[in-house]
Amino acid sequence: MKVVGFAGYSGSGKTTLVEQLIVALKERGLRVSVVKHAHHNFDIDQPGKDTFRHRAAGAFEVVAASSQRMALMREFEKPAKLNVHHLIAELYTGVDWVLVEGFKSSDLLKIEVWRLPGDDYAGMPALYPDDDFVVAIATDAPQSLPEKTLRTVLDLNDVASVADYLVHNEHRFEYNPDHHQP
Repeated sequence: MKVVGFAGYSGSGKTTLVEQLIVALKERGLRVSVVKHAHHNFDIDQPGKDTFRHRAAGAFEVVAASSQRMALMREFEKPAKLNVHHLIAELYTGVDWVLVEGFKSSDLLKIEVWRLPGDDYAGMPALYPDDDFVVAIATDAPQSLPEKTLRTVLDLNDVASVADYLVHNEHRFEYNPDHHQP
């Protein structure tokens, strides 16, 4: 499996890019999984549903499955410090690509999503000058990058070119769990 991270600050466009890349990679016949960093108190379950009731009763894990999907929910007795490699280890190994959103401090190769400030985005400093794991920058303002770079600069608004970059450089993103500490 190939793994690539998408790093950037909240509001920069990471989720939109990842969402569009899922479609673009699937159109190429590739199977895609996503690992998303979430806030500590998120929940995907609904009060009153059987799975919620099982978790509330104290089950460590609840697996719900149908012919269309499967969901695993795990409750930690105390806060767990999971890193991105723990989460990748939980995924089905038969996927072609894992797109990781968030985890900007991870040791995964990643594409930084960087935009200039605008009406809907306050703007934040670029990560790439201080992060050797950023291999490309997806931006809508390449002429305004804060520092010159030899890294690949991708058009944030041209998802097909970002997908092409990933597919043409897939060997760089091959994931080897032995190179990372879970």
